[in-house]
Amino acid sequence: MPQVLLHKLFHLHPPQLSSIPPTVNLHGNCVASFSKPRRPTRTLTLSGPITCMANQRRVKMVAKQIRRELSDMLLTDKVLQYAVLPEASLGADRYLSSLTTISDVEVSGDLQVVKVYVSVFGDERGREVAIAGLKSKAKYVRGELGKRMKLRLTPEIRFIEDEAQERGSRVIAILDRIKNEKRNNEDQEHKSEHANPSREDPNWDEEDPDEGIIYVD
Repeated sequence: MPQVLLHKLFHLHPPQLSSIPPTVNLHGNCVASFSKPRRPTRTLTLSGPITCMANQRRVKMVAKQIRRELSDMLLTDKVLQYAVLPEASLGADRYLSSLTTISDVEVSGDLQVVKVYVSVFGDERGREVAIAGLKSKAKYVRGELGKRMKLRLTPEIRFIEDEAQERGSRVIAILDRIKNEKRNNEDQEHKSEHANPSREDPNWDEEDPDEGIIYVD
């Protein structure tokens, strides 16, 4: 009899697995167990892009080659030369007012970004024009580096002004100027001593004001 009631109960009201506990007492001593529904398999999702880091030896090699190629481009590439030293950067005497050199190159570990530190020696206008010209030609430089180095993926080029060498050159110039001024002062003092000999000098002959005068008693 309990089995018939249990069969009718399931037939009229089928149990919802999500609404009843795993074990439920249906009628008297009759206990029915239901297994939990199988959860869907979880898939691994990444929150950001995958970053592949290159070997440090290769990173240093790429940085060294980029520095060599950029230094050569500053000497031979007409487009880059005009960007660094256009007509606006020429002085009143029509001579170049600045000199641009590559002081250092840093390549990111994933070979995606290259920071090029540039030292510009010259007046304020020459430095501003040179840095602005290099930054405006960053895409051009990237394309030329890709052709020269034949890289599968050419990194992004970022030009940064390196003021350390310029500041160091100014300090050296100031020290040299102080040294020259000190040397000139010592030379002037030395000449002054020879022009006005001291009375303590045994070779100094003081002029006698009564010399040449004959006194008669």
